Amino acid sequence: MAASAPAPAGARRPRLQTLLGEQPIGYLFVAPFVIFLVAIYAYPFFYSIYMSFYDYFFAAPGAVVDRPFVGVANYTRALQDPLFHIALRNVIIFLLINVPVTVVVAMVLATALNAAIPLRSFFRAAYYVPYVTASVAAVSIWLWLFGGPGLVNKISGPLAPNPTWLVNAFWVMPIIALYVTWKGLGLYILLYLAALQNIAKELYEAASVDGAGRIRSFFVVTVPGLRPATLLVVITSVITGANLFTEPYLLTGGGGPDNQSVSPVFLLYRQGIEQNHPGYAAAMGLLLVVGVLIVSAINRFVLERE
Repeated sequence: MAASAPAPAGARRPRLQTLLGEQPIGYLFVAPFVIFLVAIYAYPFFYSIYMSFYDYFFAAPGAVVDRPFVGVANYTRALQDPLFHIALRNVIIFLLINVPVTVVVAMVLATALNAAIPLRSFFRAAYYVPYVTASVAAVSIWLWLFGGPGLVNKISGPLAPNPTWLVNAFWVMPIIALYVTWKGLGLYILLYLAALQNIAKELYEAASVDGAGRIRSFFVVTVPGLRPATLLVVITSVITGANLFTEPYLLTGGGGPDNQSVSPVFLLYRQGIEQNHPGYAAAMGLLLVVGVLIVSAINRFVLERE
């Protein structure tokens, strides 16, 4: 009688090992981060979706209160709220200034700092210092520059706007956008510097052989080579702009003048914390998330297109 063939090695593996892989200990190492991600980000996000469909409000711990289901009423209210429209307009103005200026300036400075220039390490560190400086300290510099009796007003003299920059309805958002650009520039320069290391030097040599100078080489070699980094910079800048809160809060003292610097996140803070309408605030927050996802998808489609 013929002996039965041994089972394949894969068939003898325990089912648990098949599910967890060869090194299940890896799950133990990633568990702290997964727990942190779920507790700090995932759970609040999904709970905010729940809150947005209710007339939700905060109450004392243990108190039994009625929070009626309102369906999409919070979303309808947000879409019809003139103040929410102003906040969206303000952040659009911010993004139209901040994103292009950030991309252009960071790319040019990174290209310059990638070359062999004197004091290169000093300049690299100098551009990164504002990014790691506390916002309160950095804001004090801009208040000194653009406040009522600020240095810029003294230099501008009669050319200075009246009212001054940070209480001027036209100039307040551009000044905030320039401040955020200046403060975050170091991070984006660092991203571009890392991306520049992946551009082959042979491409520059080939462009030089074809008669291209430095400016021409920048546009035909550097800019296309930095496209993946540019996508990251643009999406990061859009997300940063959509989460704008600290800067208008500190520079204008609460979204002034006349709500001309109020941001959607600042409005969420007003409605959800100060006025105890977290359900309505959650609906506005989710509308903002959808808007950021749409803008990011458009940017990715445009920048990744050959």
